[in-house]
Amino acid sequence: MGEILSNMSIVWTDPWLLFLTAIGTLAGIYVGAIPGLSVTMATSILISFTFKWPVNDALALITGIFMGGVYGGSRTAILLNIPGAPSAIATAIEGYPMAKRGDAGEAIGLTTVMSVIGGFVGIAALAMFAPIISSFAIMFNSRDYLLLGLIGILLVGTLSGESFAKGVFAGALGVLIGMVGLDPMTAEGRFTFGNVSLMGGIPYVAAMIGFFGVAEALVQLHQLDVAVVRQKVDRIIPKLRDVKRYLGLALRTSGIGTIIGALPGTGGDIAALLAYDHAKRSTKNPDVPFGEGCKEGLVAPEAANNAAVGGAYIPMLTLGIPGDAVTAVIIGALFIHGLKPGPLLLVETPHLFWFIVGALMLANICLLVFGLTGIRIFTKIVECPKGVLIPLIIVLSAVGTYAIQNNPVHIYWMLLFGVIGYFMKMYGFQVGPVILGVILGPMMDSNYRRAMLGARGDIGTFFWNFVSHPITLVLSIALIAMLLSQTPLMRWFYRWRAARRHPGS
Repeated sequence: MGEILSNMSIVWTDPWLLFLTAIGTLAGIYVGAIPGLSVTMATSILISFTFKWPVNDALALITGIFMGGVYGGSRTAILLNIPGAPSAIATAIEGYPMAKRGDAGEAIGLTTVMSVIGGFVGIAALAMFAPIISSFAIMFNSRDYLLLGLIGILLVGTLSGESFAKGVFAGALGVLIGMVGLDPMTAEGRFTFGNVSLMGGIPYVAAMIGFFGVAEALVQLHQLDVAVVRQKVDRIIPKLRDVKRYLGLALRTSGIGTIIGALPGTGGDIAALLAYDHAKRSTKNPDVPFGEGCKEGLVAPEAANNAAVGGAYIPMLTLGIPGDAVTAVIIGALFIHGLKPGPLLLVETPHLFWFIVGALMLANICLLVFGLTGIRIFTKIVECPKGVLIPLIIVLSAVGTYAIQNNPVHIYWMLLFGVIGYFMKMYGFQVGPVILGVILGPMMDSNYRRAMLGARGDIGTFFWNFVSHPITLVLSIALIAMLLSQTPLMRWFYRWRAARRHPGS
């Protein structure tokens, strides 16, 4: 036990490592807040600078970037309705209405505290249950990931207010966009129409910035004469009673985030979506309806996506399988430094495992400090005149899109998606499900192919596998239950039950 604490405290007692972790967290917050500058991109660039560094120095900086970047996406999601990362899409749904009411400071303060709580839950799971959770995660196979993707597409219906059909349509549109490019199995072009520029697919970041950034700027053109709402930032640190009230929800959704994060290839995007859905289903009487600035809908995804950070490290360190895109890059960094992430890591280099746990804990504390500072400067963005803010949003969106691959074609895609997103918003369609469909579509496609290959192309064997394996059966039942819950009969039953419980309402 003493050796474990000694390895964890290295990063706490060495001033240089402490500085690297802190500066990495601060940089991650601001990188994550800029649409187009992803944490994966920042980590990839860092590796080229740190491959000659001592391994502890490199890991301290990369860990800080990772932890801060996941949280940073919530800043612009709340202030501008432009998620800095896909995992902040659900945050924008509730955070932006709060900013329009003048409560941006309260929203950012609450998300910061809940993100830190979620981060500690994920780190605790990494420290205590890494072998157990990783052995559970490795039991998931292709058909289970296919079902997770289908469940995710159906869950996007809950992001679209009263119309489940509009949500599914938007999600299906996203899947269609995600299918553009070369077929992963046959290398045949899909929806490319012979255009070489489409063979590499459409970057989801270009779609995300277009559907959120440009579309929101176009919508704001209708509100140029609306008076600017002054933001209340006199109390940034959330009230203790609010923390106590939402603590149970934060802990539950942190558990969801940890488990989803531990599933290879999923990460905080799906974790935040599932957590938001859990909050929407479990909250009986919210102070504000969901979609209009409900705090429960703000707490759940932020706790989950930060908990997914610790969860993503679990399969990476214990199985050598990345939990998400960032840990895939970190695996490369470990190999560069002569380390072998996998089952033998905890046996051959246990000190490295506990050093990473200590670095994550320190980064999470730095996140609390930096997350609760600088908010007054950030909130001034919302108070800018719209005549200045709208052109600035479009310019920054173009810069962020171009920075993905230095390809001007992506800017045209961004503008096209911005126009499509504008009309979708005008006709009552949410754009969040489109981005989630873009992300989940390729995952569903590749796992469907693998599942069919596993069944040797026999459709009977393929469907038999859905009822003959416990995990697949549970996910199949959940999928069927979600479909049934949206039928007119079940909706009538929910209304009848609510009327029985609250006869006077």
